[in-house]
Amino acid sequence: MTDFSTLTALEQLAHLEELGRPIAPIATHFNLRLVSYTEGDVHFEAQPDASHYNPIGTVHGGFAATLLDSACATAIHTTLHAGQAYTSLEIKVNYLRTITEDTGLVHVHGWVTKSGTRAGFAEADVRDADGRVLATASSTCAIFATC
Repeated sequence: MTDFSTLTALEQLAHLEELGRPIAPIATHFNLRLVSYTEGDVHFEAQPDASHYNPIGTVHGGFAATLLDSACATAIHTTLHAGQAYTSLEIKVNYLRTITEDTGLVHVHGWVTKSGTRAGFAEADVRDADGRVLATASSTCAIFATC
């Protein structure tokens, strides 16, 4: 088993990709797939379906919030050195359009606006196949040593 604490964040993502594993177990619940990543920038795709619905017949806001949190946090993650980790401190989400299973595949983009030694700041958006923005977020993550 690989000791992830000895790998940079980009090496960690590459290793998971080689193994064919999702970035985190929760990704399978949201049909979330990492499409591409570079330092400070990530792209995901996700497929909303009826299992994500709330009682009023639309995708629950937690679906978009989870996608956005994952994108912001993973974007910050890509900037970390070996022996560093992060945790979300806050996230602010704006819901702009309704999501249903008919929305189809959504594209999620996260990017770092500033990363430091103690905190990282990122933004993200969720878009439909036509490029319409469905939701946006800004987030702050704490950065700390794992050792």
